[in-house]
Amino acid sequence: MKVTLFATCLVDMFQSNVGKATVELLERLGCEIDFPESQVCCGQPAYNSGYVKESKEAMKKMIQTFEHAEYIVCPSGSCAFMFHEYQHVFKGDPVWEPKAKKLADKTYELTQFIVDVLKVEDVGAQLEGKATYHTSCHMTRLLGVKKAPMTLLSNVKGLEFTELPGKEQCCGFGGTFSVKMSQISEQMVDEKVHHVEETDAEYLIGADAGCLMNIGGRINRQGKPIKVMHIAEVLNSRTFSFQ
Repeated sequence: MKVTLFATCLVDMFQSNVGKATVELLERLGCEIDFPESQVCCGQPAYNSGYVKESKEAMKKMIQTFEHAEYIVCPSGSCAFMFHEYQHVFKGDPVWEPKAKKLADKTYELTQFIVDVLKVEDVGAQLEGKATYHTSCHMTRLLGVKKAPMTLLSNVKGLEFTELPGKEQCCGFGGTFSVKMSQISEQMVDEKVHHVEETDAEYLIGADAGCLMNIGGRINRQGKPIKVMHIAEVLNSRTFSFQ
């Protein structure tokens, strides 16, 4: 199966290890990976800030970049959802709406693709330790991916899992929200870190780089002994244990 990787800006610039883990994981599951170097930002930051007209050029660029793809896989529920949003942005446009619809139909978040398309629930991962999982807002509420990550994590050997209290609450990132409303965002992420501590977790796992950067940054500044991992890294783990 040929898979085209939509890496996202944050993974490309700040968390290349997540991109590497995604590729290695999918290759291990029998996929042939293609990475179009012409991919850019999906336009979400500008779009969510109200700059719809300005964001359309980036969207058109991405539609053209991934036009050849059979399947598009993204290690981010938020950015994967944005590809699905394009068809609404271009609604009524005789040229771009059909292209945006085709893009949406073949775009999947990583865990969604593994469980729903590849029909795999156990990827053979092994990670020793206690963990909890942050359910990011866009992935669960907008993209609707809830069961797939939990199914895959439940089959990671050695992982002792505890549900995160207040899991439905936003971590306070929200893209530009964390910049424009920094004081409110700080209170929200502090609450999230407090809930993570309540689980006695050694690992905080998530599926969106933005959320993990926000929560992980706060954990780091507070000196908490909690390792933050993207779910792609967890699913690509073989014998690693917490130290």
